[in-house]
Amino acid sequence: QLQLVESGGGLVQPGGSLRLSCAASGFTPDYYAIGWFRQAPGKEREGVSCISVNSGSTYYADSVKGRFTISRDHAKNTVYLQMNSLKPEDTAVYYCAAGQIATMVGSWYDYWGQGTQVTVSS
Repeated sequence: QLQLVESGGGLVQPGGSLRLSCAASGFTPDYYAIGWFRQAPGKEREGVSCISVNSGSTYYADSVKGRFTISRDHAKNTVYLQMNSLKPEDTAVYYCAAGQIATMVGSWYDYWGQGTQVTVSS
């Protein structure tokens, strides 16, 4: 059974950086995409970025383009989200998810991690 574990969250000042990790175990050829999503207090869950595991194609929400970078390391079975120039509005619980296609729509993903808290505040 596929399991996803996020790590790397924490408290950072505006303008700072964090790198989130999504470690996958039990991955199968039926799951080709990893997405990052976030949910802030009082807001709906939104897609942040996603990657096609095999091709490396990446996609980003407009709100994070130019600041966030998604990447994968097949040898480590891990997908990363490098977050630079962080803003207070980036504060949220960040989740990684696995699915069959790279999409920013969360309902297309089948497996989800437990989330990691990112807080951007001075």
